[in-house]
Amino acid sequence: MSTKFEQAIALIDEKNAQDLNREIDNGKSVPKELLYSQRMTACLLDYMPTASEALQIAVRAQHICRWEIPRKAYPMTKAGYMNWRNDLKKMHASLTAEILESVGYDDDFIARVKFIISKKALKKDPDSQTLEDVVCLVFLQYYFEDFAKKHEIDRLIDIVQKTWRKMSDAGHKKAMTIPFSESILNLIKEALA
Repeated sequence: MSTKFEQAIALIDEKNAQDLNREIDNGKSVPKELLYSQRMTACLLDYMPTASEALQIAVRAQHICRWEIPRKAYPMTKAGYMNWRNDLKKMHASLTAEILESVGYDDDFIARVKFIISKKALKKDPDSQTLEDVVCLVFLQYYFEDFAKKHEIDRLIDIVQKTWRKMSDAGHKKAMTIPFSESILNLIKEALA
């Protein structure tokens, strides 16, 4: 008999396995959001092995069914982007709450997970900040190199600076242990100079 936690993780993964968007990982085509959620968990457990159950679930569900609300459904403006992100957070929190309720978690635990997923009180709430750190670390480790190939240097420097501002000091230290390519490491150093 699996625990509530194991059931919740399995149901989150089941939802994310429905993503038709694919990525290649170790030569295999896998659902994009399933891979992302697994990377998030691996990063969290490396960064904070003592993470609470609520934080582990929030990290795993941070992008649950993200493809259901496409960016192109919103105006390509800063306000459109912010509205899209806010709607995503609400959907992620709601879907996760349904899963947690179905496996028997109580209302207080569910409220805590929803709070963390919503990334409220960044810099004040340790779990919300840790989630944000993990988001940034996963972006830097797995996605920034490809992102950098598609954008101009000024845009990249701006992105690094914005990413860095979101992170805690512990997140900064962990980021500098990522095995970046020489060009990406030089870009990061330039952005932080």
